[in-house]
Amino acid sequence: MTMGLQGKPAQILGLGAVFVGLLAGVTRTDFDHAVDFGKFHTYSWIGVKAEDELWNPRIKKDLAEELTAKGWKQVDHGSDVSISAYGSTLNETSLRNWYDGFGGGWSWRGFGDTGMSAPRGQTTPVGTLNVDMFDTSTKKLVWRGASVGALSNDVKRDEKKLKKDLADMFAKFPPAS
Repeated sequence: MTMGLQGKPAQILGLGAVFVGLLAGVTRTDFDHAVDFGKFHTYSWIGVKAEDELWNPRIKKDLAEELTAKGWKQVDHGSDVSISAYGSTLNETSLRNWYDGFGGGWSWRGFGDTGMSAPRGQTTPVGTLNVDMFDTSTKKLVWRGASVGALSNDVKRDEKKLKKDLADMFAKFPPAS
């Protein structure tokens, strides 16, 4: 029985889309559907905590820009909503097979290939940012946003990623009542 490449392009495109999705980041939001977000106009900070302290003011600034664009105002006391943001990073290791043989790269059977491959690990830093909003008067969680995605070793690139991820997170904010 022979197997052609029928259906393979779609599989390859699907894998490519997953890889691009990891690089671009994945954002998710959820909220209490019983809450009227139209009554909220001010916010204050519970805190911002990232593993790397240099990111705390960046997260706070970019998040404030998103909320300001939505018409919300930051106040020190007596806010409608209290916000907490937490950022963390972990290293994700993936194994890839690189085939030895013909020319030291890809190889095909029939050109001296044994068909054996050597798996190699690749470490990618993955960042997560969680943003929680609480109704200040009830102290109940009313909205949560999360962003997860691969980071680079380039601070400028990661700063742009933070801005994009927050823009995606707040694209449909505030939720319709």
